[in-house]
This record gives sequence, structure tokens and C-alpha cells, in this order.
Amino acid sequence: MRRVRLLVGLLTLLGAGCAAPAASADSAIGLGSTAAVPAVAGPASAGPGPAVAPVSETAPARAATIKSIRTTDSTKGVITVVGTLTPAPAAGTRVPLHQWLPAQKRWQEIAHGYSTGTGVTITTVQPGSIRSYRIAVGAQAPYAAAISPVISFKHYVWRGFFKKGLVASGGVGQPQLNVVPPKEGPRRAEADLLASKGGSVWGDVGTTGCRYSRNWLGNITDGTVRVSLYNGTKALTSLRMKQETEGWINQDITGVTRLRLQVADIQSGYGPYVSIDSLLLCTN
Repeated sequence: MRRVRLLVGLLTLLGAGCAAPAASADSAIGLGSTAAVPAVAGPASAGPGPAVAPVSETAPARAATIKSIRTTDSTKGVITVVGTLTPAPAAGTRVPLHQWLPAQKRWQEIAHGYSTGTGVTITTVQPGSIRSYRIAVGAQAPYAAAISPVISFKHYVWRGFFKKGLVASGGVGQPQLNVVPPKEGPRRAEADLLASKGGSVWGDVGTTGCRYSRNWLGNITDGTVRVSLYNGTKALTSLRMKQETEGWINQDITGVTRLRLQVADIQSGYGPYVSIDSLLLCTN
């Protein structure tokens, strides 16, 4: 009897030694264990399944850059902006062009274009100005929104010589400077200058922010006259015109803040008489 009990005890010990090993963590998860799940790469909302601990990561960056900005039509005031967006957004993505408004201290969208590959071209019509610009693109998964570095740009546009009015006028021998009224000449560029025989007539305009003066001249008197441009009272250039002829007098006026256009008689029967169509290339 004692021997039987010993044999039973021995068999019990042997059975315990052959038991299955404890399950690994992976198999425990597979069996629905509450053991912690290791963090995995990717968003927590990747799909159904066991809860995934959130992973701290920054969205990939998209770069926006203004490659070029220039005035492509100085008569109409057209600005053309070429930008790059890398990596390329979805084709046809709307890309706004912003202009900084100093008075309001804010950015304003003034135009937009649509992306083609990594490029975008935007055009807008603006008056002469010196402003800051940027382009922007909205968020598109997995990329966050992007804004380009700011670029300052001088936009020169042609405007009428008399658009901002005369600073002063004068001359010798009953001088007359008659600017064509706005209803007849909305560009404010046309005028007639005349005086008595042997006389002269001049007009001054403010030209701060301007860099070029372009003037068409038509001498309709019965003799020879001289048309001149002055920096204040310092002569810049002049043109001698014979009876009933046309001509041009053009001049770089960078740095000139007060420009004078003058017509003077050289030899005529009834005095100088010149019609002009004059423009200034300015940022204002």
C-alpha cells in the first residue's frame, strides 16, 4: 500500500513537469489578452482592430516659392507671378496670390491661379505700387498648408502726365497750358501749350516714384520751336521741331521729383503752339 502511494506521487510530479509553456505576448494578444499593444507607425485611425496608442509625428512639409514676379504689361498694369509648389499638389489646385496692405496691416487675396504639376502662374491687374506679395496653398493630406516667403516688388505702370495735376505752370508772352478735360481725355495725358511770338510756356508735375517720361509732340505753329524737359530748372534734354512736324522726347527721370516740360519759340509768325500726349512710368 505504501508502495502504491509512492508511485501515484511520482506520476503526479512527472505530469506537472510536462505541462505546456506559458503563452507569449503575441499569442496572448491573439487570444484576446489585455496585455499592452506595442506602438506601431502610422495614424491611430488606420482602421479597425485593437486600439493603437497615438504616435507623435509632424505632417510632411510642402514648400511654396515665388520663382518670378514681373510687370508684363506696363500700359494695362498686368503683374505675372510664377510659383513652384513641391511636392506637386493635386492638378488644378487653387493657389491664391496675397498682397500686403500696409494701411490695414493685413494680407488680401488679389488673384489666384491653378496648379499644373509643381508650377502655377497667376496674373492680376494692379495700379502702380511698391508692395509685398506671397502665394499660398491649402492643406492636402498628408501635407500641411504652405505659404511662400514674402517678396517686395516695384510695379511700374504708365499714367498720364497730368493725372496728379500740375504743381505749377508759367512762361513768357501770354503762356497757356490747356490740359484736355477728363471727359475727352480720361488718361490725363493730352494738352496744348502755346504762347505769343517769341514767348514760352511750361508746366511742372511731381514725379516722385517715377522713372521714365515718354512724350509725343506735334508742332502746329508756323515756325520752329524747342521742346525741353527739366529736372526742376536743370535741363535734361530737348528737341528742335520744324513747322508742322511730329516727334518724340523721352527721358530717364530716375530720382527726379519735379519734372518740367517746356515749349519755347525759336522763329515763328504767331508764336509756339505744340500739342502733346505725355506719359510717366511710375509706381504711384
